[in-house]
Amino acid sequence: MVKYIQQPQQPKIVIIGGGTGLPVLLRGLKQYPVDITAIVTVADDGGSSGRLRDDFHIPPPGDVRNVLAALSDVEPLVEKMFQHRFVQSELSGHSLGNLILAAMTSITGDFVHAIQEMSKVLNVRGKVLPAANQSVVLHAELEDGSYISGESKIPYSGKKIKRVFLTPSEVKPLSETITAIRQADLIVVGPGSLYTSILPNLLVPRIGYEVCNAKARKVYVCNLMTQAGETLNYSASDHVKTIYDHIGCACIDTILVNNEEVPPQIQLRYKEELAQPVHFDVAKLLELGMEVVQEQILTYEQEYIRHDTKKVANILYKMLVNETKSMFGS
Repeated sequence: MVKYIQQPQQPKIVIIGGGTGLPVLLRGLKQYPVDITAIVTVADDGGSSGRLRDDFHIPPPGDVRNVLAALSDVEPLVEKMFQHRFVQSELSGHSLGNLILAAMTSITGDFVHAIQEMSKVLNVRGKVLPAANQSVVLHAELEDGSYISGESKIPYSGKKIKRVFLTPSEVKPLSETITAIRQADLIVVGPGSLYTSILPNLLVPRIGYEVCNAKARKVYVCNLMTQAGETLNYSASDHVKTIYDHIGCACIDTILVNNEEVPPQIQLRYKEELAQPVHFDVAKLLELGMEVVQEQILTYEQEYIRHDTKKVANILYKMLVNETKSMFGS
């Protein structure tokens, strides 16, 4: 009689975000034996995503496309083709991946089904879930009492943001998203634009609630630089407090911050964009009851600062193993 040895279940990690930060993190994490679920914002209304959203009445595909590409396991040329952006034609500004997702949504009649089918084509390592299976509109109430609508417009208001919120207010997450959060061994929030990439996920009513009540350890990967129009002069604790204020609970257990000095010449370049290194006010973070993990986690890409995907992924994997060490018999 043949005995079948049951393979140990991979630890489950849920990553919540959008923009450029989420794909960077996922490219590192997919190298580890982990069960990845990426929850991706659907509030984008600019560029190719915004045009397809308006023309075809589908959720914006851009952030989802970038995450699919990051988690894909295909020949580099195939990924490059999927990410290819057309210029100087009627398709100018559109990426091929966005067009394919729009076409697949039309064929299947469902955005989530389209993502699932593209995940098979691209041999995606993990599961990619939109925060909702419909478009949502992100609005900001500014400190002077005025309002602005549209994710792409919010950073350019020139005024300080008081709060952001979604319409429709009754938007619902996917059941798979709720299940993933409940079953997660580690939940990671960020990195990404605080008001326009991270909060649009957590503001989907049940997602914020489930993250607050999840058994898993919650880790916030703090941004390296502030962003004009969103987080000008924000410290690390300001980022965390903003999340708490919007979802109504103190949900972060651990914050990962960079402790490496940003070279003066790089700071000078960012100063032109009214951006500066995020001040990691460790004392205030500790007062908020969080574990503070300080590491050298930045790298440079054409003079732009990015999280070092390999270092951050390694740190998160070690946290995940520690959370699930009973699974490994230790």
